[in-house]
Amino acid sequence: MAKRRSRFTNNRALQSATLLVVSLSVALAIWLAIVAIADLPAFILPSPGQVWERFLRALADGSLARHMWVTLQEVLLGLLVGVGAASLLGYALAKSRRLERALAPYVVASQSIPIVAIAPLLVIWFGPGLLSKVLICALIVFFPVLINTIVGLHSVPQDLRDLMRSLRASRWQTLRLLELPAALPVFLAGLRIGATLSVIGAVVGEFVGADRGLGFLINVGRGEYDTALVFVAVFTLIATALVLYGLVVLLESRLLWWQRVNGNRT
Repeated sequence: MAKRRSRFTNNRALQSATLLVVSLSVALAIWLAIVAIADLPAFILPSPGQVWERFLRALADGSLARHMWVTLQEVLLGLLVGVGAASLLGYALAKSRRLERALAPYVVASQSIPIVAIAPLLVIWFGPGLLSKVLICALIVFFPVLINTIVGLHSVPQDLRDLMRSLRASRWQTLRLLELPAALPVFLAGLRIGATLSVIGAVVGEFVGADRGLGFLINVGRGEYDTALVFVAVFTLIATALVLYGLVVLLESRLLWWQRVNGNRT
């Protein structure tokens, strides 16, 4: 049974990898066809070969690694701040219906303001350095993690809460043994969203005001009509978001091992 399950997992991974290679090949073929048929200049649409050459040049002179490291710091710190603040506030709102009714309208209303409109204010107030970018990332991460934290804690069955109460469990024991495991799947789903949105927050902040970072590199490429450089920066951002998403998925598989065990038993 275990061998059959392992073979099924390996086959599914191979199918996913094959599908990824095929889809990338088709996308590159379409890209090459558009460049060849439309005969577009490189400053409008560079070919994949030109983008690859520009990537190697940026990698060789160290500019890509330098700007990517700046953006990665902003993303990771913003993700840490946003997830931490959202988790704490989400727990407080989930435990107090009165507090949730009082603050929820303000939290929801704050999401109606585009982050692009808030970013210039944060850059003015906190300067064009790292702090303003971290705050922008934290703000864009905050809402999905907050909502999923509240939903996850509300999804804990009441009969299990009553059981913990009958066993005279402390608040900390209830949180550690019941609420955290029960809310973790929903929380991690919000973290998936937040991990990808944090990259957007960093780029928005760098667009508004920065002298380094991948967003700044995009502005430089746009100003110099170096479209291949813009593609390099955009693809690097996509790769960063995919890696962060994959890390959250890996974390989910590690923390939610009990779901797989229960699924195998059924």
